[in-house]
Amino acid sequence: MTNALRAPAPSDRQVGVRIAHSSTDGLLRLEVSDAGSGRPELRHPRADDERGRGLGLVDALSHRWGVTARAGGIGKTVWAELKAPDLLPTPSTREVAAVTVSPGQQIRVWGAWRAIRTVRTARHATGGLTVVLGLDEGPPLHLPAAEPLSVRGLP
Repeated sequence: MTNALRAPAPSDRQVGVRIAHSSTDGLLRLEVSDAGSGRPELRHPRADDERGRGLGLVDALSHRWGVTARAGGIGKTVWAELKAPDLLPTPSTREVAAVTVSPGQQIRVWGAWRAIRTVRTARHATGGLTVVLGLDEGPPLHLPAAEPLSVRGLP
C-alpha cells in the first residue's frame, strides 16, 4: 500500500484497494491498484536499510502473489492471496430422522460433531426399528428410527 501511495502518478489518480475471499478455496485475496508504471521488485535490503521490505513480507506471508495490468490500461494491480481456511462456509445443519442418515454425514452427539462410519437397522425388543450408528469416536449409538438428529454433510 505504501508503494502505491508513493508511485509517481498524476495527482488526480486514485489508489484502489480490494479485499475478497473465496469460500471455495479458503483464500483471502488482497489487491492494491495504482496508476504508476513501475513494477514491484523483490529486494534484499541490508539490516540498516529503512525501505525495501514490503514485498519481502508479502512474499513470506502469502500463499502466492503477483502483478497484473490494471483494467483500462493505466497502471497495475499487485495482489496477494493468503490461506484462510476459517473462511470456508460451515456446512448447513438440518434435522432428520435417525433412519435417514448415511455414512459420511456428521451428527451432533455428546456435545460434538461425529462422523458416521456405518449405519444398520435392528429390531428392538418391543418390535420397533432401531438404528445403530458406528461413529468415528465412541461406542455405537442405538436410536429409535424416528429419533430427530442434527445432521450435516451429504444428503
